[in-house]
Amino acid sequence: MNGQLQSSRERLGAFSGGAGWFTGFVTPGHTVSSQKISQISVDDSSNGAEVDGKMKKKLMSMWNNVKYGWSIKIKTNFSKESPVFLLGSCYHKRQNEDSPERAVEAVGLDMGTGSNVSLAKDACTLEQGMDGFRKDFTSRLWLTYRREFPILNGSNFTTDCGWGCMLRSGQMMLAQALVCHFLGREWRWRPDGSIDSVQQFHEDSQHRMIIKWFGDQPAPLSPLSIHALVSLGTAAGKKAGDWYGPSSVAHLLKQAVERAAICHVEFDQLAVYVAQDCAVYMDDVAKVCQKPDGSWRSLVLLVPLRLGMDKLNPGYAPCLTALLSLEDCIGVIGGRPRHSLYFIGYQEDKLIHLDPHYCQETVDVWRRNFSLESFHCTSPRKMLLSKMDPSCCVGFYFRDKAAFDSFVTVVTPFLIPPNQKVEYPMFLFSEGSGADVQRSMENRKSVLSSSEESTKIEDDDSHYECEEFELCEW
Repeated sequence: MNGQLQSSRERLGAFSGGAGWFTGFVTPGHTVSSQKISQISVDDSSNGAEVDGKMKKKLMSMWNNVKYGWSIKIKTNFSKESPVFLLGSCYHKRQNEDSPERAVEAVGLDMGTGSNVSLAKDACTLEQGMDGFRKDFTSRLWLTYRREFPILNGSNFTTDCGWGCMLRSGQMMLAQALVCHFLGREWRWRPDGSIDSVQQFHEDSQHRMIIKWFGDQPAPLSPLSIHALVSLGTAAGKKAGDWYGPSSVAHLLKQAVERAAICHVEFDQLAVYVAQDCAVYMDDVAKVCQKPDGSWRSLVLLVPLRLGMDKLNPGYAPCLTALLSLEDCIGVIGGRPRHSLYFIGYQEDKLIHLDPHYCQETVDVWRRNFSLESFHCTSPRKMLLSKMDPSCCVGFYFRDKAAFDSFVTVVTPFLIPPNQKVEYPMFLFSEGSGADVQRSMENRKSVLSSSEESTKIEDDDSHYECEEFELCEW
């Protein structure tokens, strides 16, 4: 066996970067069976090539899991002095000794804005202690790297390990919107799997259906799979193995939901709108949400942002945490430079996130009573807010028009960094439509270009796409 492993290391060459690193290494659920390897005939060239390919995939999975800390148990510490916020819910280790006012103070916001609704106080009404936080965190859907799924169209990829982290982060944010839409924000996963009522049976069915929509397969039954997203990306010149930025993924999610509505009636009542140049155009929102009878579809609002140049502008830090204090928020996709993460909460100056950089076996989600364990994470991780890459995309979910209108009123004051001489909000709400604004800009360009004193104006989409993510060492 050692001889065959050594031979595989030699064939992998530059990939291994010192293959002795893997000797004796074992990751949970990703062991290499010595019995299986010993049964393979080295004289069979086809079998040898197959073994080599499988070994390379397993080593790649192991390497990524080591690289991103999944090979060891990492315990995340939480302060006893400060509340923990998770997508609008507030939890505290010392809830009996601390009042909502203390939690509000910890958010670091000016609550004297005149708003009729206080973000932090609303969050504090859900305070349940750290046991409540654990149940809430574990109930979020965790979508990670997978391996040995059907080949992605136009490639030879059977895994997204090493390149699909931003796509997985986007899937998790959309999955949170679907959980809110079909199950409600208060829904909690019960790992014991017991079903004791009709309601629990319904919730389990909905829970599994949402996961099936993200199943790693090209079939129309999984319209939000990585296969579907990569296929949609080809229209923008992307292919399997390419890295994506938050803005690109936001548009892919919108297209995927629109396509899903063709075959799945469940998506008829859901619309996705992606903000343009940090502006939410009210007419465009109404256009995607309003049905012929005048009623509104539920809305997933995605806002791509650039909160600084090379580093996060610290002035926007309290704005970002304020958004995560909203029940309407479904999280933020972004991460550190070249390392995508899905942020869902914070404590003090650290962001709580779900990390997609764990390579797991593909699960057949269409098998009866398939295991749900690999779709939920029990290990929260934290990262200093100051280390966050300035390119990100924040998401919101609104069940109806009333919820959206309330959000517009409540959130506006919190989009402007405090103590700023000139007001530069994170994003803004604008009357009219983006198309009208675009036409106005084009007319202006035409007038300027006709003047000898004008300077050529070019559209620059690098504002969002200069942040293409790739793997790098921690």
